[in-house]
Amino acid sequence: MSVEVRVPTLGESVTEATVATWFKKPGDAVAVDEMLCELETDKVTVEVPAPAAGTLGEIIAQEGDTVGVDALLATLNEGEGAAPAPKKAEPKADAPAASSGESVDVMVPTLGESVTEATVATWFKKEGDTVAQDEMLCELETDKVSVEVPSPAAGTLVSIVAKEGATVDATAKLAVIASGAGAAAAAPAAEAAPAAAAATSGGKDIENAPSANKLMAEKGVDAASVTGTGKDGRIMKEDVLRTMNAPAAQPAAAAAPRAPSSDSDASREERVKMTKLRQTIARRLKESQNTAAMLTTYNEVDMTEVMGLRNEYKDLFLKKHGVKLGFMSFFTKACVHALREVPEVNAEIDGTDVVYKNFVHMGIAAGTPQGLVVPVIRDADSMSFADIEKAIAEKGARARDGKLSMAEMQGGTFTISNGGVYGSLMSSPILNPPQSGILGMHKIQDRPMAINGQVVIRPMMYLALSYDHRIVDGKGAVTFLVRVKEALEDPRRLLMDL
Repeated sequence: MSVEVRVPTLGESVTEATVATWFKKPGDAVAVDEMLCELETDKVTVEVPAPAAGTLGEIIAQEGDTVGVDALLATLNEGEGAAPAPKKAEPKADAPAASSGESVDVMVPTLGESVTEATVATWFKKEGDTVAQDEMLCELETDKVSVEVPSPAAGTLVSIVAKEGATVDATAKLAVIASGAGAAAAAPAAEAAPAAAAATSGGKDIENAPSANKLMAEKGVDAASVTGTGKDGRIMKEDVLRTMNAPAAQPAAAAAPRAPSSDSDASREERVKMTKLRQTIARRLKESQNTAAMLTTYNEVDMTEVMGLRNEYKDLFLKKHGVKLGFMSFFTKACVHALREVPEVNAEIDGTDVVYKNFVHMGIAAGTPQGLVVPVIRDADSMSFADIEKAIAEKGARARDGKLSMAEMQGGTFTISNGGVYGSLMSSPILNPPQSGILGMHKIQDRPMAINGQVVIRPMMYLALSYDHRIVDGKGAVTFLVRVKEALEDPRRLLMDL
């Protein structure tokens, strides 16, 4: 049976792509989801997986051809000479543990569209360790997300091919596992280094959470100093954070300072390679500054009404919806309200066109141990306060745990960044391209204000709107910020759509 291979969805406002590379040729056997070719657009690189297992028939679009969305790329003869899904490796001469069992390759999992390489961040196992099927072996870092690699079979880890810090492509082999009978033969090797095993399990026969192992390795925290609260004393990420934040014992008086020298300074420095995520953050922020005509306008909002409304209904809200009523839902609603009046703030530039969005996919910037990420709440303009709060809580938790998928961080039309949670009083947020607007929230602080000729103390917050002056004029930006201010100082406006 013949199956068509077509151009996948390329993303918002992208209508065509160029065929860059074919990884397979006619007659080659392919497995389902194996990468067939790579397309290049003006924004991203898109890999095209095989929709079924079989044999590649005719290639319709050759390398260098320009194709539109849903165009026919090739045909696939389903089931004929299909490539086996699991990839097996021949037993290695220097791995006797595999002689009576079967060797299984641990491959880089699917990294997602436009992601072609990753960095091996942390190995949770070492050579000789026994592993269970689906047990986490290592963690990879891409420029967008962290990916945990599970064991494809139960057995013994006999060889680590890609060491920590190595950069691997999407089809690379990471390690080899001896499964079946070979697992039992290799088991004694795992017992040869109990001290090393204790470093990742806290001295107990319990596997700690992978995120906890990674954090301990990054911060130099001794597992023996962490009290695990998970099942059977398993160390969780929260346990490591609690240990790190615990007040340290008062150090002894420091020695008298000495005159610095270049040699002594160098010995006290530490050089750490930037993660893929941090590199991408740096690149995108600089691209934003270089591309957009970015300008920031400021205002301040009296939070009295919002705080009063929240205090009045927070218990009922929690009881009915099962989630706390926070400030972010009020700000999200206020921004949606303002975006309807000033649609250019919700638009983007595509070449010489301005693309207006008749929907609001709200990005909520979140700080994580790995760096800043922006999960997107889709169709926020049609959501209730409770739906928004639930979405923010769920996305925030996934962001902190490094579990967000790329799809959850794409397609935003406007962003809210809350520096106030860290104590920021005033800042100028940087645009998240290709968006044309970002609202910066800040710390709520009591300040004396003149109200009806009287000086009164009010909880005030500075607001900052950074916008792309290429399509948003000063009038539109100021109007947007004033509408947000009005909606927050009188939340009834949101109900009346005023």
